[in-house]
Amino acid sequence: MSLTKRTTAFMAFIAASALTLSGCGGGASSADPADSNPEGEVVAREISWLLSRPADGGVITAMEQIADDYAKDHPGFALNLITTPDRPSYIQKYETLAAANKLPELFDTDATPFAQKLAEQGRMMDVEVLLEDLGLADSYRDAALNYQRFDDGSLYMVPFEFQLEFFWYNSALLQSAGVEVPKTLDDFPAMCKALREQGVTPIALDGQDQWPLERYMAYYPFRMAGPEYIQDLKNGEASFSDPAGKAAAEWLYELGQAGCFQEGFSSTGYADAQALFTSGKAAVYNIGTWELSNLATEALDPAVRDSVATFTLPTIEGAVTADNEYVTPSGIGMAVNAQTYDPLVRDFLAFALEQYPEIYAATGALSPTTTAQTTIPADATDLYASSIQQADEVGEAIAMPWDTQLDPATNTRLQQELTLLVQGDTTPDEFVATMDAALQENTDD
Repeated sequence: MSLTKRTTAFMAFIAASALTLSGCGGGASSADPADSNPEGEVVAREISWLLSRPADGGVITAMEQIADDYAKDHPGFALNLITTPDRPSYIQKYETLAAANKLPELFDTDATPFAQKLAEQGRMMDVEVLLEDLGLADSYRDAALNYQRFDDGSLYMVPFEFQLEFFWYNSALLQSAGVEVPKTLDDFPAMCKALREQGVTPIALDGQDQWPLERYMAYYPFRMAGPEYIQDLKNGEASFSDPAGKAAAEWLYELGQAGCFQEGFSSTGYADAQALFTSGKAAVYNIGTWELSNLATEALDPAVRDSVATFTLPTIEGAVTADNEYVTPSGIGMAVNAQTYDPLVRDFLAFALEQYPEIYAATGALSPTTTAQTTIPADATDLYASSIQQADEVGEAIAMPWDTQLDPATNTRLQQELTLLVQGDTTPDEFVATMDAALQENTDD
């Protein structure tokens, strides 16, 4: 084992040990995570929110406005936003503070095994109970809440977003190549070959950030085995060598052999990948509705604007999930620290969660609730409204992004091996063997 790997493993062990100890005593609060309405006066003070969101994004902008409005009637109140947009750095900070029992009143987290351990230790408020107590539970989209749930169905995070992930495509380029929108995932290689013959990049991919390629790894297993596969995989109860995992590896290898992604995709960043599509050089681009302002408004190049359309995740023969079930994330959730929860935190959350949907939807984004209607920009194309409408038509099962599910070590190795697999530097069998070994090592740890 390398020095770097030994150091990483040691630090992970220390963090895990500290987390275990901090849940057993030393300053841990005896607050009841289900006691959402504690007795006492609302005494204004500064509260903090540890978050991993763009500083100029809609969520933070809306919450800053709400906090300012709340402070007008509660002198002395302030919401301190501790922002770390870079996700790996954020996770390190979040887990370190959790291990030291120093998390602030509010903090961002995905529904990871680490977060579930915090919940099991009584360190996070039960959001299901909180929303019911505030009379807001029925206003949230089922899919938005379900994305935040742990595998056992419990809910400890509040969603602030709702997104749909589509395959955006240039209908003119597909037509010129004589291909139709793929009906199944197995239609992708043939589509890619036909587009390549026309000198067109089939699929634009941000390979530099790695998570977009990891989305493709999730697709075949979701259709073949449902959302349970990734749940079992992260818990060490399934393997990459299972039929769903092998099928995914073989499909991704085929995509690579068919030249589906641009040359040098592994070093292409987010903006450059999007530019390939918006300039008409690539035929397909897999991204979410957070890009509506760039892909469904007059900001889009007029040369391609009328040709842009979308399709959702194709199916496979014998699929166990429905056509209207695909990647519908509600982003990283906000947890409420049970150890610092008091009448002020409850009162602020009651105010904020009531005001938030309308303010957020006014920015042109999809609210996690059904109570706020998204404001369609004046320069929007028809695709903007039709994309928003699909939010009311999604199914129950969600294709969870694997980077929010797997432990950091396995996830990092998976992202590295996926690039090698698509580039043809490793075979599906080699990929599966490597990932099963990594999964076993990290699950054992």
